[in-house]
Amino acid sequence: MTALAITLQAFFTDRLVRQRQVSPNTLAAYRDTLRLLLVFAADKKGKEPFRLEIDDLDAPLIGAFLDDLQERRKNGARTRNARLAAIRSLFRYAALRHPDRSALIERVLAIPPKRFDRRLVTFLTEPEIAALLAAPDTTTWTGRRDHALFSLAAQTGLRASELIGLHCADAHLGAGAHVSCRGKGRKERITPLTSGVVVTLRGWLTERAGQPEAPLFVTCSGKALSRDALEHRLAKYMQIASKACPTLTQKSVTMHVLRHSAAMRLLQAGVDTSVIALWLGHESVETTQIYLHADLTIKERALARTTPADTKPGRFHPTDKLLAFLEAL
Repeated sequence: MTALAITLQAFFTDRLVRQRQVSPNTLAAYRDTLRLLLVFAADKKGKEPFRLEIDDLDAPLIGAFLDDLQERRKNGARTRNARLAAIRSLFRYAALRHPDRSALIERVLAIPPKRFDRRLVTFLTEPEIAALLAAPDTTTWTGRRDHALFSLAAQTGLRASELIGLHCADAHLGAGAHVSCRGKGRKERITPLTSGVVVTLRGWLTERAGQPEAPLFVTCSGKALSRDALEHRLAKYMQIASKACPTLTQKSVTMHVLRHSAAMRLLQAGVDTSVIALWLGHESVETTQIYLHADLTIKERALARTTPADTKPGRFHPTDKLLAFLEAL
């Protein structure tokens, strides 16, 4: 085996699995990135992937691979940067095992992430959430399941992976009702529930009649729901809800939009951003600042407080002719 093959295997088994104990999602993301890189490099170098050497993966080739992701595979800047982060992680590990390749590794690590436009987050208003939750047909088993699931998602802001990872025992519906989950970064957290969601979940748990360790939300065959299944069900109900609430036709709604909606509910209720960060399981409070940018009502209230009550609206007009000339330029 080549030095690259040995290092790559040790990177997964030693660094990611044993030392860092990364989640299955992170492991899969790194695996997919490096598999794409090896296939690309093998094609460019005219070698089989297992014969590639570290010297074959130099900075020009990595740069060409990143360009190929955007041009041929149509990946966005965020996906490109995520792929680059996985490659950097591998090369930082390789630097410890192969100091003789430090110059090549330094040039790869110097490749910068790509800048991208940060758009305002999309979120649903209260009438839009109500229309979405009214869309499932609660006379059917799947409709009652989906109503409970999306009610929980809109109120708690749980990630899609956290929702499908819930077990029956994770829903605590007594005094201090809450759900407990293990989220991103292996962080465990609890999220309180409103009385309406408690009633909905209590009815679903009674009908579900599952063992404590069984998945909370399952398919008709008893298997845990997948992320694709969640997005498929959401898209279906969005079509139904848009007939009752036409503003939904102007929005592209995913499961993550429901997470944003829960955060905006909290923000508009006056909850501090540090509390919202804990609620959502954010690593940093700075991540929560995106909701401040998206909420126009908070900016309008701030503007109202800074404008003197006795000031007439209008533009300042200088009285001096020279200043007026400069102002007009």
